[in-house]
Amino acid sequence: MEKATFAGGCFWCMVTPFEELPGIHGIVSGYTGGSVENPTYEQVKTGTTGHYEVVEITFDPEIFPYEKLLELYWPQIDPTDEGGQFHDRGSQYKTAIFYHNERQQELALASKKAVAESGRFDKPIVTEILPAQTFYRAEDYHQDYHKKEREHYKADRAKSGRDEFIAKNW
Repeated sequence: MEKATFAGGCFWCMVTPFEELPGIHGIVSGYTGGSVENPTYEQVKTGTTGHYEVVEITFDPEIFPYEKLLELYWPQIDPTDEGGQFHDRGSQYKTAIFYHNERQQELALASKKAVAESGRFDKPIVTEILPAQTFYRAEDYHQDYHKKEREHYKADRAKSGRDEFIAKNW
């Protein structure tokens, strides 16, 4: 098993693209990249801790290679937005790929280059490629939020503009 860690704005919206796929053995919402140990959601959402909201995916690379995760990741985000994602603003909502080994780093950099060279966007790709850092699991109420609070999740996602952006650009 390997880990993959992706920041794509609100972590609630980053779970569904990866779940229930063969070779995916777990998706956990959490925080990484900051300076505070064991941060809480209340701390992270202030944007002052340096953490990103992320999903950490446990996967079997023999069944679901890292390249396929990257192929799924990019169309979930606006890789040109430096200030967050959609209606979620702040550094905690910026996009990033956190690599866990040298191969993941190489593949992530290559995928970023391919997106940049695709001509799909007329602004620079600002998604960062960073080494994985300590991952902190988010509070239980954030785990599988889209299933626990179905209506709230649907309403929040609908007003975010994410789906319209994805349909238009990907």
